[in-house]
Amino acid sequence: MKTMVEFRWHGRGGQGAWTASELLARTALDEGKYIQSFPEFGPERMGAPVTAFTRISTEPIRLHCQIYDPDVVVVLDNTLLKTVPVTAGLNRDEDCLIINSSEEPAILKESLRVTKGKVWTVPATEIALKILGAPITNTALLGVVAKATEIVTLEGIQKTLKGRFRADLAEKNFAVIQEAFKEAKVE
Repeated sequence: MKTMVEFRWHGRGGQGAWTASELLARTALDEGKYIQSFPEFGPERMGAPVTAFTRISTEPIRLHCQIYDPDVVVVLDNTLLKTVPVTAGLNRDEDCLIINSSEEPAILKESLRVTKGKVWTVPATEIALKILGAPITNTALLGVVAKATEIVTLEGIQKTLKGRFRADLAEKNFAVIQEAFKEAKVE
């Protein structure tokens, strides 16, 4: 792992981008890493585009600003691909873009003009509807983050969920994470 890995999350108000950022950070903290997790809030309302950020490091983090050149970008709602510059700052071969989409990664990589790094896709909405009965995609994308970056373990995420949610909800969300981990595709 690099000394510090920076994540930028794109979602819509109410989809849980900041919650996912926070769950990832708490898991990394429990696994012995240094963390930051913070949202970018303005006059957002339910459904408006929102951004959240996560930093995970093996050393204390002394940086306190937004993330402009992320290592990983996670997109909870693929309709944002047409309105938000989600690929901004992704310019290294080891960067990755994780998208809630049933599209093949190669198609999105070409349409978004991603020339460096990897594109991961997972049908997070379908997985969440099947298991949770609601289109709550943030935890599904945590499963892909774990697979794509290996920055946290699935066991660590499960422990974090158990500490954050009541038992039945933690169990269902972990099932969503496991399914997304299995179904994620990369190009």
